[in-house]
Amino acid sequence: MDEEKKFRVRFGDYLGKAEVFIYSVLAVLLFITALATVANAGKILWDGLGHWAIAAETLPVLDELLVVLMIVEILHTVRLSLRSHILVAEPFLIVGLIASVRRILVISLEVATRTKGGPWSAETASMFRASMLELGLLGLLILILVFSITLLRRSTPPPDCLEIKDVLG
Repeated sequence: MDEEKKFRVRFGDYLGKAEVFIYSVLAVLLFITALATVANAGKILWDGLGHWAIAAETLPVLDELLVVLMIVEILHTVRLSLRSHILVAEPFLIVGLIASVRRILVISLEVATRTKGGPWSAETASMFRASMLELGLLGLLILILVFSITLLRRSTPPPDCLEIKDVLG
């Protein structure tokens, strides 16, 4: 029976090391992805400046930079998981919040460019209604996410999670 207990402890240690290794590889890949996305946003911006079309390139640059914010927030979650070995919900809510704001900006700019000038067709009106419905639902989702983040921050952590609170600030 004593050998079986030692085996379980050793096996648990190996699984813990494998978990740290996988989280570390994931963190490196997220970091590289964030750098590549920032570089791509810089290239889009540079090309827009070169062709005097910075207004047309605003949406793609903003879209890329918001993706970087989401990647960095996920990277932050991985870092917290490596330190505390506990999965924290708040960073995922923040990623959802950033993604929702990103989608609202994209929809707003798309609707503005598609509906300006010229008469409205049935297709344009239909697209506009669908976009407004999606914007309304995204606004509701943002309110729910902000409320959830507020509730999480107000709740007191159990005694064994105090080190996570120190990491989060």
